[in-house]
Amino acid sequence: MSEVRVHNFAISLDGFGTGEGQALDAPFGHAGERLHEWLVGTRFFHAADGLPGGTLGADNAFAEQHNPGIGAEIMGAGKFGPPGWQDDPEWKGWWGPNPPYHTPVFVLTHRPRPPIEMEGGTTFHFLDAAPSDALARARAAADGADVRIGGGPSVVRDFLAEGLVDYMHVAQVPILLGRGVRLWDGLESLEQTYNIEAVSTPTGITHLTFTAKNR
Repeated sequence: MSEVRVHNFAISLDGFGTGEGQALDAPFGHAGERLHEWLVGTRFFHAADGLPGGTLGADNAFAEQHNPGIGAEIMGAGKFGPPGWQDDPEWKGWWGPNPPYHTPVFVLTHRPRPPIEMEGGTTFHFLDAAPSDALARARAAADGADVRIGGGPSVVRDFLAEGLVDYMHVAQVPILLGRGVRLWDGLESLEQTYNIEAVSTPTGITHLTFTAKNR
């Protein structure tokens, strides 16, 4: 069976995966871009934007694991748009006409709408579904490839709580946010069901990997 993966999910030292006050001009609230500066500087990110250069090393090596083998993505409403996007029938996500996914993407929302087909192979599907049901839809669309859980933190947390994640990469960034949405709330004893490894890099990032036991 295909695996369920999380990649390049950034959190602060106090566990927040996004800041408070998300808005159209602040996708990550008061956190700004601080959670993702390590990623934006990598060669992987530069190449995705069609730019030369970028850093190599461990940060880039982890970043490059993001896309290979992925056939579908699941994301939450807060990743797809700012609060209130459901009231705007023209809203098609933050990413312009050619989003970076190039696969079916399943957006979890209590207000579904018809699918939106974008350039480059991305089609957004909108579901009001429990994690296991959304995963079944995504697996069918992925056609044997893996499914990525893209965030935000509450969505990743929900899939972890139901034991649906096979592999997770979390990048812990050396900042304190103090408020926002935390990844770890309500999750206990993940070390009992996951093998956890940590790699620290000169940029100050600690890359944490969680690999499910007995799968």
